Amino acid sequence: MTTEVERKQAGLESGPKMSFASMFHFDVKTYTMILALISIWAIFTFATSGDFLTPRNLSNLFRQMSITGILAIGMVFIIIAGHIDLSVGSLMGLLGGVAAVLNVWYRVDGMVTVALTLVLGLMIGIFNGWLIAYKKIPAFIVTLGGMLVFRGILVGMTKGTTVASLDSKLRFIGNAYLIDEIGIMLGLAAIAILVYHSFSGRKLQTQYGLAVPPASAEIVKIAFAAVLVGLFIMILNSYQGFPVPVLILAITAVVFVYVLNKTVFGRRVYAIGGNAEAAKLSGINVEKMTLSIFALNGLLVSIAGVLLCSRLNAASVAAGQNAEMDAIAACVIGGASLMGGIGSVGGAIVGALVMASLDNGMSMLNIETFWQFIVKGSILVLAVWVDIATKNKSK
Repeated sequence: MTTEVERKQAGLESGPKMSFASMFHFDVKTYTMILALISIWAIFTFATSGDFLTPRNLSNLFRQMSITGILAIGMVFIIIAGHIDLSVGSLMGLLGGVAAVLNVWYRVDGMVTVALTLVLGLMIGIFNGWLIAYKKIPAFIVTLGGMLVFRGILVGMTKGTTVASLDSKLRFIGNAYLIDEIGIMLGLAAIAILVYHSFSGRKLQTQYGLAVPPASAEIVKIAFAAVLVGLFIMILNSYQGFPVPVLILAITAVVFVYVLNKTVFGRRVYAIGGNAEAAKLSGINVEKMTLSIFALNGLLVSIAGVLLCSRLNAASVAAGQNAEMDAIAACVIGGASLMGGIGSVGGAIVGALVMASLDNGMSMLNIETFWQFIVKGSILVLAVWVDIATKNKSK
């Protein structure tokens, strides 16, 4: 018999074992999301005679989805907490308009413009959160009103005109590419973070006597992820390099994955969405948390607004229209429940990739706008139906 000491010396975990199959067990939502993305890419690749999967188009696709992805990160916090925000599209357009007006009309330096825009987004988010948390106005009403107010301010501020062109510092944020070597370093850093997270998690599970997956399964999982990261970097480098907007999305995602999964703040967000009354009785300041969540969302919307303005090198009254629907759909497709208490940043980003893929593919095929609305709306309804069906089945 192998002693415990010998097991540890051999590098084997002393905790309960998790089967190889259970390591790769996914729920219905995960299967649906993965199959949907693969199907969408396969259909558009066939329909465009392979043009959809060219490095140039994929690079553009990831740049496009970076804006929706950042909106979706903020939205998933809102949805997990049991609320909704219908104003993010109009607010993104307004904040992008503010950045353009400051930079083009008043000649404010690009970096100062970005800082002022971020502060304004944070303040608007705080105001929305204050109305919802302390004045008890439903989030649906506050943000529906905000959607109209922000769009109206944008039209009045720009006098219905397009504001262009931005200075080089501001254009850099949404249009620049990093050299190949930096892209490779970012890929290696991502793999290193994945390895550290995986094995530190195993160590913690073993320490508390929890079931741990076999080392072979963990290695297969890491190797598969490393291959995907390598392909991702290779595709981006084969065009012009790693796009700065994608880097901003990646950094934002890493930060907020940590916040949601590894901090007290994140656990409280889930607790409030699961049962606000129980969370309050357990000592959580629900009002303060709600204000903080909307403030966070306002900050993320301001980042998306700056990226959109920079990418277009202009601001217009139509900027951000229907972006709130894409953000909400991305969260729901990614597994978030509109009932609250369920969702993830990673799922929201994959959902954003699904929505961006639909936009990109249908645009390449010159599909009329009304069909694009019909398809995206139908997918949103289907995602909610899967969510409800899954819940009913689990009861």
